[in-house]
Amino acid sequence: MSRLVVKGGRSLQGEVRMSGAKNATLPMLAATLLTAGECAVIGSPRLRDTAIMEAILTALGARVRIERDAEGRRVLMVHAGALATHQVPDRLVGEMRSSIFVMGPLLGRLGRVRISYPGGCAIGPRPIDLHLKGLRALGAVIHERFGYIEAEAARLRGTEIHLDFPSVGATENLMMAAVLADGVTVLRNAAKEPEIVDLQNFLNKLGARVRGAGTGDIRVDGVRSLGGAEHAMIPDRIEAGTFLAAVGAAGGEIKIQNVIPEHLDAVVAKFREAGMEFGRLHDALWARARRPLRATDFKTLPYPGFPTDMQPQAMVVMCVAQGVSVITETIFPSRFTHVAELRRMGADIRLEGKTAVVRGVGSLSGAAVQAADLRSGASLVLAALAAEGTTVVDGVHHIDRGYENFELKLAALGADVSRQE
Repeated sequence: MSRLVVKGGRSLQGEVRMSGAKNATLPMLAATLLTAGECAVIGSPRLRDTAIMEAILTALGARVRIERDAEGRRVLMVHAGALATHQVPDRLVGEMRSSIFVMGPLLGRLGRVRISYPGGCAIGPRPIDLHLKGLRALGAVIHERFGYIEAEAARLRGTEIHLDFPSVGATENLMMAAVLADGVTVLRNAAKEPEIVDLQNFLNKLGARVRGAGTGDIRVDGVRSLGGAEHAMIPDRIEAGTFLAAVGAAGGEIKIQNVIPEHLDAVVAKFREAGMEFGRLHDALWARARRPLRATDFKTLPYPGFPTDMQPQAMVVMCVAQGVSVITETIFPSRFTHVAELRRMGADIRLEGKTAVVRGVGSLSGAAVQAADLRSGASLVLAALAAEGTTVVDGVHHIDRGYENFELKLAALGADVSRQE
């Protein structure tokens, strides 16, 4: 187990480069199971979650190897030519909720799948009923018993599916399942996140016929088979937003490279409202924060609204801002595991159901804190940057699930942060 030791009080200065998007990598790796051709996923970040998905692919019979391209980017080469099983190992499924992404591809390719209920971050209930409802609509026969999900379909059939909620995971899983189905599938009320657009682009390079990603309606014309392809994934917008929050909390001026600025419009708008300054380049963002910032209210919403994955980090900025902010969490109402830990550091936060009322305190103080999930862990590190004294953050394995070289990137910007085993 690892911990991060952070000595606060230093502003951030310099340039930092973002990794490939975790939330694009995981469904894309699952999609490689749809084809017997070799796939090259360029820019895949080295994370705990991607390592688990690589292990799942290997356990199913795919060959996975890691290379570097001419630009030094990490490339995952996946060849799922002959899959050995339709059963996903329990120990891997229990570690990551995104393991559910293999259901659609395995049903489409093999006609059956057996998987236990997925684990992952403790941020409240995240039922997979939309996944199962959609797969049943495509013709799968699904049994849930003894902690397992067993699904079979001689061949999936295209249909129209209306999602009760624009779930990102369900949208991606059903897109992949529909690629090899007979006929046309239309997903209504689909999620619109950039990662879904990236998945569509990858699938189409394989030979799929998908259009409409990024809108509420996605159409998939089923094909008989797919080939191989290479695809460079989009940069991680949540990692970029986290570094914007870092400079908001600690102060300073940074340039974030390898970013698509439009993907961060909602985050930038709120931080600008709080008093941060921004400049935009083709693939970079410049940000400056002079403390103290102003308190501002925000509410998490499906894309293009303010992302739930940025709520804990933005809350930290509000903890050291002037005034009172009201933060409403509409996606995962239980996503407040970081609040008790921020209080240990002197934050003034009152919870009222799915709303947090944050009264800025000007400065926080170092303490021993525990990360309970991925984004709350990142938020505690940001709070430590803004705090007086030393903070020890335990549970760093959660942070490693979604941030590549997090402490090294912060240290390159001038933060005093180190990892202890």
